[in-house]
Amino acid sequence: MAQKQYDWTAIAKNPKFVELHRKKSAFLFGWWIFSTVYYFLLPIGAAYAPGLFKIKVIGPVNFGYLFALSQFFVSWGLAIYYAHVANKDFDRLTRELVDELK
Repeated sequence: MAQKQYDWTAIAKNPKFVELHRKKSAFLFGWWIFSTVYYFLLPIGAAYAPGLFKIKVIGPVNFGYLFALSQFFVSWGLAIYYAHVANKDFDRLTRELVDELK
């Protein structure tokens, strides 16, 4: 069974591939910056604003615990949003590119 050979240089120059790469890179870079800042707000906030993180919100639960717990929900939300965008935009562009290469 022979493997089909692809001209990767031509694929890399294809306008649809360039558009896919540009859109995906811009999307991921923006969310990478957001998630990195959000992640580091916890240790930085705990170190430089301990009063804020000690504020009691519900019984013994303080703002610091809620902020730490929120990181799970933010991560899940980002993953769900990425899956939505990938299914809607990136997969469409990939299908168009593959169809063009057939």
